[in-house]
Amino acid sequence: MLEPLVCELSQPDRQGVGYPPSDVPLSELPAGLTRDALPLPELSEVDVVRHFTRLSQLNYSVDTGFYPLGSCTMKYNPKINEEVARLPGFTAIHPLQPIETVQGSLALMYHLQEALKEIGGFAGMTLQPAAGAHGEMTGVLIMRAYQKDRGETQRNKILIPDSAHGTNPASSAMAGLKVVQLPSDERGNVDLDALRAECDDTLVGLMLTNPNTLGLFEEHVLEIAEIVHAAGGLLYGDGANLNALLGIARPGDLGIDVMHFNLHKTFSTPHGGGGPGSGPVGVAEHLVDFLPAPVVDIVEPAEEDIPPLYGFVTPKKSIGRVKAFHGHFSMMVRAYTYILMHGAEGLRRVAEDAVLNANYLMARLKDTYPVPYGRICKHEFVAEGKVEGAPGVRALDIAKRLLDYGFHPPTNYFPLIVHEALMIEPTETESLQTLDAFAEALLQIAEEAREDPDLLHEAPRTTPVGRLDEVKAARELVLKCEVPA
Repeated sequence: MLEPLVCELSQPDRQGVGYPPSDVPLSELPAGLTRDALPLPELSEVDVVRHFTRLSQLNYSVDTGFYPLGSCTMKYNPKINEEVARLPGFTAIHPLQPIETVQGSLALMYHLQEALKEIGGFAGMTLQPAAGAHGEMTGVLIMRAYQKDRGETQRNKILIPDSAHGTNPASSAMAGLKVVQLPSDERGNVDLDALRAECDDTLVGLMLTNPNTLGLFEEHVLEIAEIVHAAGGLLYGDGANLNALLGIARPGDLGIDVMHFNLHKTFSTPHGGGGPGSGPVGVAEHLVDFLPAPVVDIVEPAEEDIPPLYGFVTPKKSIGRVKAFHGHFSMMVRAYTYILMHGAEGLRRVAEDAVLNANYLMARLKDTYPVPYGRICKHEFVAEGKVEGAPGVRALDIAKRLLDYGFHPPTNYFPLIVHEALMIEPTETESLQTLDAFAEALLQIAEEAREDPDLLHEAPRTTPVGRLDEVKAARELVLKCEVPA
């Protein structure tokens, strides 16, 4: 028996909808599903609408404010993307329809593949993976299959720099590989001596985040590729930070063999609640045969006035399907719209402006918040969340106080190689006025930290809910609405 649900809005006999009399014989519900056993709130339609509308107004979103969440590329999502994704021809279809009836959607998928291949410098592409980490695992499975196909069954090790994205080790472990961490050098690059020491005949490959989570471009990327390839390994590129490279450098040209793209980062499809995401994977020529199946392709070429026929093909040595049906299609529509709206020159401008914005903020803040790797950054930078003259103030206090200024905080405590990390990524969609307001807020918070540190320890003060005990909240979830005793 479930505990009674108490909700202050519920009133006996209120209804949100009235149903007509049943025109079929009634039957008893199974035990446990009656109202006595499952007491639900009794509410009118207006009660429900107002309740959830109020809750939505408490949410922070990229549509309502600046979202400098480092590593996530929380850029503004143009509304034209949403309009196109909601066109009936895209929403009123089913993945099991005959291919002759969904040629427009298959054409979009095909041309998105071609665009991503060109942007990344790859020979093949799969759109199946549902998120970035899912793309990582797909890429690692492709790498493992390639090594096994060569008869290199002893290869079971993958190298991951300490400046990589946090999901890389988990993706590799789920694929059954042994993870070895590589340290960074004094400039935030991969330590080449440590890399050489680990390159033996057990190497599957190296997973490289470039730019890395410090926001720094890997200065030795060509040499890294040479070292890994000489040992028989493959070079995986974590494409989560591609927003810094668009139109400027193609990962495939730098020696990357396989890479996932985050459509919900670089290509402006929305984040939210752990999804929707999309993590297509591009591969070099020697890995095309291992892509997940099926892949959209032209199965009958165009003839005179007859357009090509799009369909599905299975690569010769495919690792198999990694997602039900064909991936998150609406995310593909948004991403393809974004690419077409910008064009080649516009995509390069995206990267240039993202890098400019990040370096501008770093220049404004680095004298107050130390930046341990102070060279020119790319799309983001990592500062230390500590203030001279305020030893008791931590990154978490600064982040919580930012809420009182109306800003979403940066990423806290990641990457782990920076003490009290504040990872700041402005993206290209923010104006100079917004960047200045954000910088002024952080500078003012530093003054507050020196003059009244308790103000930061008690922040936030102006939000609907004050500072939470986050450990307790995670361990003792409260998932129901209750009236205090």
